[in-house]
Amino acid sequence: MTALKDMPISFPGLFGDWEFNPDPIALHIGHGIYWYGIILAFAMLMGLLLCMKQAGRFGLKEDHVLDMVLWGVPCCVLGSRIYYVIFYLDLYRRADGSLDWGRMIAIWDGGLAIYGTVIAGALLAFFYTRHKKLKLGALTDLCVMGLLLGQIIGRWANFINREAFGGLTDLPWRMRLWVSSYQYIEVHPTFLYESLWNLAGLLLMLFVVTKGRRFDGENTWFYFLWYGLGRTWVEGLRTDSLYLFGWTFMGQPIRVSQALSLVMAAVAAAMLFYHIRVKKCSGEDLLVNRLARHQAEEAAKTAPAAGTEAAEAIPETPERAEAPETEEDEPHGGEN
Repeated sequence: MTALKDMPISFPGLFGDWEFNPDPIALHIGHGIYWYGIILAFAMLMGLLLCMKQAGRFGLKEDHVLDMVLWGVPCCVLGSRIYYVIFYLDLYRRADGSLDWGRMIAIWDGGLAIYGTVIAGALLAFFYTRHKKLKLGALTDLCVMGLLLGQIIGRWANFINREAFGGLTDLPWRMRLWVSSYQYIEVHPTFLYESLWNLAGLLLMLFVVTKGRRFDGENTWFYFLWYGLGRTWVEGLRTDSLYLFGWTFMGQPIRVSQALSLVMAAVAAAMLFYHIRVKKCSGEDLLVNRLARHQAEEAAKTAPAAGTEAAEAIPETPERAEAPETEEDEPHGGEN
């Protein structure tokens, strides 16, 4: 079911008759500058700023973040669009069955898949760290923080576009959308569920997980576990899911994103258990700790040399001349 993009949005259980009717196009110039693109650009910028601020905690530099962004933004947007088009290919067919290539590239009309972003980003990170001789886990641990912040903000683009909503509900926070000029539906605001879930995950990552990291890659696996669990729940509420080849589980059709999320969460949980309980990683091998030890060793090597040079630079002082003996210095003899 598709909601009309020129009709108001409301939350009757929370705000009564108050309505919000945003135009998806922010500026009517050319094809239009859409709020969808503006919000995504803002999300990327905020993610970038967070990564630059946090880079030192992972043994990385701001230049590494900027390099990744220069390559990452076009690659991730392309990857997310390709993923979406592949799995929703029927949306881009004409009546005669041929593909509408113009609509495929019309990214301003919406249609990005976060899993395509993650896949493209992971491939880019792998090749970048190989080239720069960095630890892949350290870089991805930093990147997933920016990714989470980007997802928190980016989901509000779905709100403006009246898309990615859930099934019918009568809960107090239900969202009312119009499907025609005279018919509305009241649905789960799943964009809000996912945004709030990711916000909780980011706060945990910033103030708990990162502080106690035991191996490079812990943030990354935590992200896959947290996001996978949340997406499994949210995807079960949505009405626009792609189903997996008509397969069913316990009488219910299998949703592609839900199945992928469950597998991702299970793999992440297994990897966290292996590194923490089996390998018993303690944090000594973290890139940031290795760099700190290396710097300390270099400082220790240069310190004695600097001390020797300083000692040699001190001019030699003449020995203290012995004062001549005076009468007062001679011992006084007593009469026998």
